[in-house]
This record gives sequence, C-alpha cells and structure tokens, in this order.
Amino acid sequence: MTDITITTTDGLEGREVTEYLGVISGEAVIGANVVSDIAAGIRDVVGGRSGSYEKKIETGRTEAIADIRTEAEELGADAVVGATFDYEEMGEGMLWVNLSGTAVKTRRR
Repeated sequence: MTDITITTTDGLEGREVTEYLGVISGEAVIGANVVSDIAAGIRDVVGGRSGSYEKKIETGRTEAIADIRTEAEELGADAVVGATFDYEEMGEGMLWVNLSGTAVKTRRR
C-alpha cells in the first residue's frame, strides 16, 4: 500500500496538486454492547468520561481512514485534501463514522 497523506487542509506544504481525482469517502459503522451502554449511562449520571465509547469512536475513525486510503490508492492518488469527519447516530447503540475528502495527485516543489 502506498503512503497516502490525508490532511484537513486544501494543500500540502512543499507539494503542488497536479490533478484532482474526485471526492472520496471512507465509512465505518460501530456498535456498543449492553455492558458498555450501562456503564456509559452510569458515567453520564455521576460524571466522567466513557472510555468504552471513546475507544469505539477511535476504532471507527481508524476504519474510516483505512477505507479512504484504499479508495485513494485505487484512483492512483498520493494524497487526500480537505478531509473532514462526520459522526451520525444511526440508532440505539450504533454510530456511523464518515471521512470524506478530495483524492489528488501531487509533486514536490
């Protein structure tokens, strides 16, 4: 797999965009189990962070990044610019993580 740079900016320092290949995205749907839900509910009442949910969100981000890298590689891109994450609750205990951006080819300046 090629090392594909993913950035939230519109460009890359020291590199010039030579070709725009299109908008791409990577997605992950993650769920929490009943034990995590109960523990998170208790933390909501007494305060504190929900480590189990944070780990699930991190897993979703990692999967979405892997997804978008694969799609960029299939297009022959070496970078994705303008990347943004979106999180959406799909139902009880289900979270959709989306990462979208523009696949580009670049060259060093």
